[in-house]
Amino acid sequence: NREKMEINKQKNRTVYIVISQTGSIVSKILKKITGAKYNHSSIALDEGLIPMYSFARKYTYSAFWGAFTKETPDKGALRRFVKGTQVQVIALSVTEEQYQAIGERLTQMYEQRDKYHYNYFGLFLAYFQKRYHPKHCYYCSEFVRSVLEGAQVIPYDYYGEVVKPIDFLNLPDCSVVYEGNLKAYYDGRMQAENCPSANT
Repeated sequence: NREKMEINKQKNRTVYIVISQTGSIVSKILKKITGAKYNHSSIALDEGLIPMYSFARKYTYSAFWGAFTKETPDKGALRRFVKGTQVQVIALSVTEEQYQAIGERLTQMYEQRDKYHYNYFGLFLAYFQKRYHPKHCYYCSEFVRSVLEGAQVIPYDYYGEVVKPIDFLNLPDCSVVYEGNLKAYYDGRMQAENCPSANT
């Protein structure tokens, strides 16, 4: 117990897992197939969620070309769907070392983003609870799991063969800090940042 307490004391940083439903045609199809409320997942390093990192559509108006992307509300596909996107924002407590490892992994992957591809066949097989993971290929929740595993936030066998966005609600040391419309979340964050402090 004492050892566990010491580990918990070290978890003084936070990363954010965002599970979402964009309202796009593809997301609606996935919702019908899976029955899940949320069918996309991303990861961010701060509560402003700018940027969120994920595997998603590369081009705003094409759902059939996926890539490793930075998702922000002011450009790309997220800009198109942000008003209708519903999310749960999950705050995940991590150690300083884990936080740095996650940040380094995201930076490195984005710098080398051209070598990464969307794992379409893996996503198809995931419906049948089968894992297919070619090198440098991910779908969104598979990517988030890989980042957490690589930083030793969770063990490699934590989610078994297949992980769905909704499964991240079961992460240890996490809590849902927001549920609702993504644009409302961004607007609220912008308002809070621009509002003068009561002490000034």
